[in-house]
Amino acid sequence: MLPVTVRARRAGKRFLLLDNMLLELGFSVVFPLMSVHFVEHLGWPAVIVGISLAIWQFIQSGTSILGGAIADRFGVRPMLVLGMLLRAAGFGLMAYADRAWILMLACALAAIGGMLFSPCRAALVIKLVRPRERGRFFSILMVEDSAFRVLGALLGTWLLLNYDFQRVCFAGMVMFILSAGWNAWKLPDYKLSSVRAPVAAGIARAFKDKRFRRYVMILTGYYTLNVQVMLMLPLAVKAMSGTTEAVGWMYAIGAVMALVLLYPLARWSECHFRLEQRLMFGLGLMALSLMLVGYVDTLMVLFTLVICFYLGSLIAEPARETLSAELADFRARGSYVGFSRMGAAVGGALGYSGGGWLFDIGTHSATPALPWLILGAIGLLTLLALFMQFRKHPTPMADLSSL
Repeated sequence: MLPVTVRARRAGKRFLLLDNMLLELGFSVVFPLMSVHFVEHLGWPAVIVGISLAIWQFIQSGTSILGGAIADRFGVRPMLVLGMLLRAAGFGLMAYADRAWILMLACALAAIGGMLFSPCRAALVIKLVRPRERGRFFSILMVEDSAFRVLGALLGTWLLLNYDFQRVCFAGMVMFILSAGWNAWKLPDYKLSSVRAPVAAGIARAFKDKRFRRYVMILTGYYTLNVQVMLMLPLAVKAMSGTTEAVGWMYAIGAVMALVLLYPLARWSECHFRLEQRLMFGLGLMALSLMLVGYVDTLMVLFTLVICFYLGSLIAEPARETLSAELADFRARGSYVGFSRMGAAVGGALGYSGGGWLFDIGTHSATPALPWLILGAIGLLTLLALFMQFRKHPTPMADLSSL
């Protein structure tokens, strides 16, 4: 018979994979279609939707260190269940958003829910998966994310075209309610960290880690680019194609690429490159792809650049997630995972609000390439900062001899 710890790890990993399906499906039904619905269908300025998404991103990621520290102190299950119910309430309110302040409030409510459950789930991966297996497990989760992301986007598109945006929001709300029930019923009451330190102590430990703090802040630029797959790229595809279905196909392409390439790429690259090398190469490809979007005039070329952007993300994202886990202190896993979201908070807020603002400026001033050039420049500056960060202290190559 297998040892108890081995059986617990395997059961925990199976639970995470099943739970992740519901979460990704519920999120992807609603989120990718927000910019299309409010900007293209209702005619709102893109900057309003951008600010709403920035509120979401900043609250969820900027306060994740608090959610992680609370989970370090009190355990995982209460935070997960409460967070998922708040996310469901946010989607329910979004169904009735006919004014900007209602949309912003709905995004804030959904974000508070994410602040509670997101760092808990990431810290559970660090707890339940051995270090040498984390890169591959993160890759499996991302393959699953991609599969259910396209299912969610296609379901949301079908609901939007055949019914209305309210049905889209209700579908997302139901998924998160089901996930909350699943966690309340089946999830053991795990403790994330090796010590039960006060909430403030875990937060302080993460803030005082100079190397980790610098790495998190550098990732601001990475997230500024990464969030454009939810804002500017869908708007560009919709504007050039003239149809909402093309946005669904854009996400379908990303999902197929992830299903086919993500795990093999991760397996191959971890044998030949260090984590930071993989992150930098992927980021460079993302930056160059965005820089060229403003100069295309056919949908085929635009989709080619989208494919290049997705490829860069497939290379960079597993490395970024694994690198964040490797740099985390086991004495405060939740706090470290929460603090690692700070780059996503700042970068996502800048990417959404700044991207929406730049998109409006580019449209009204007949300079469509301007937003994309600025995004590309941000990516290249981030690339330089990452190089400087790891030049003197590179990470070791993965030890795969025991696998």
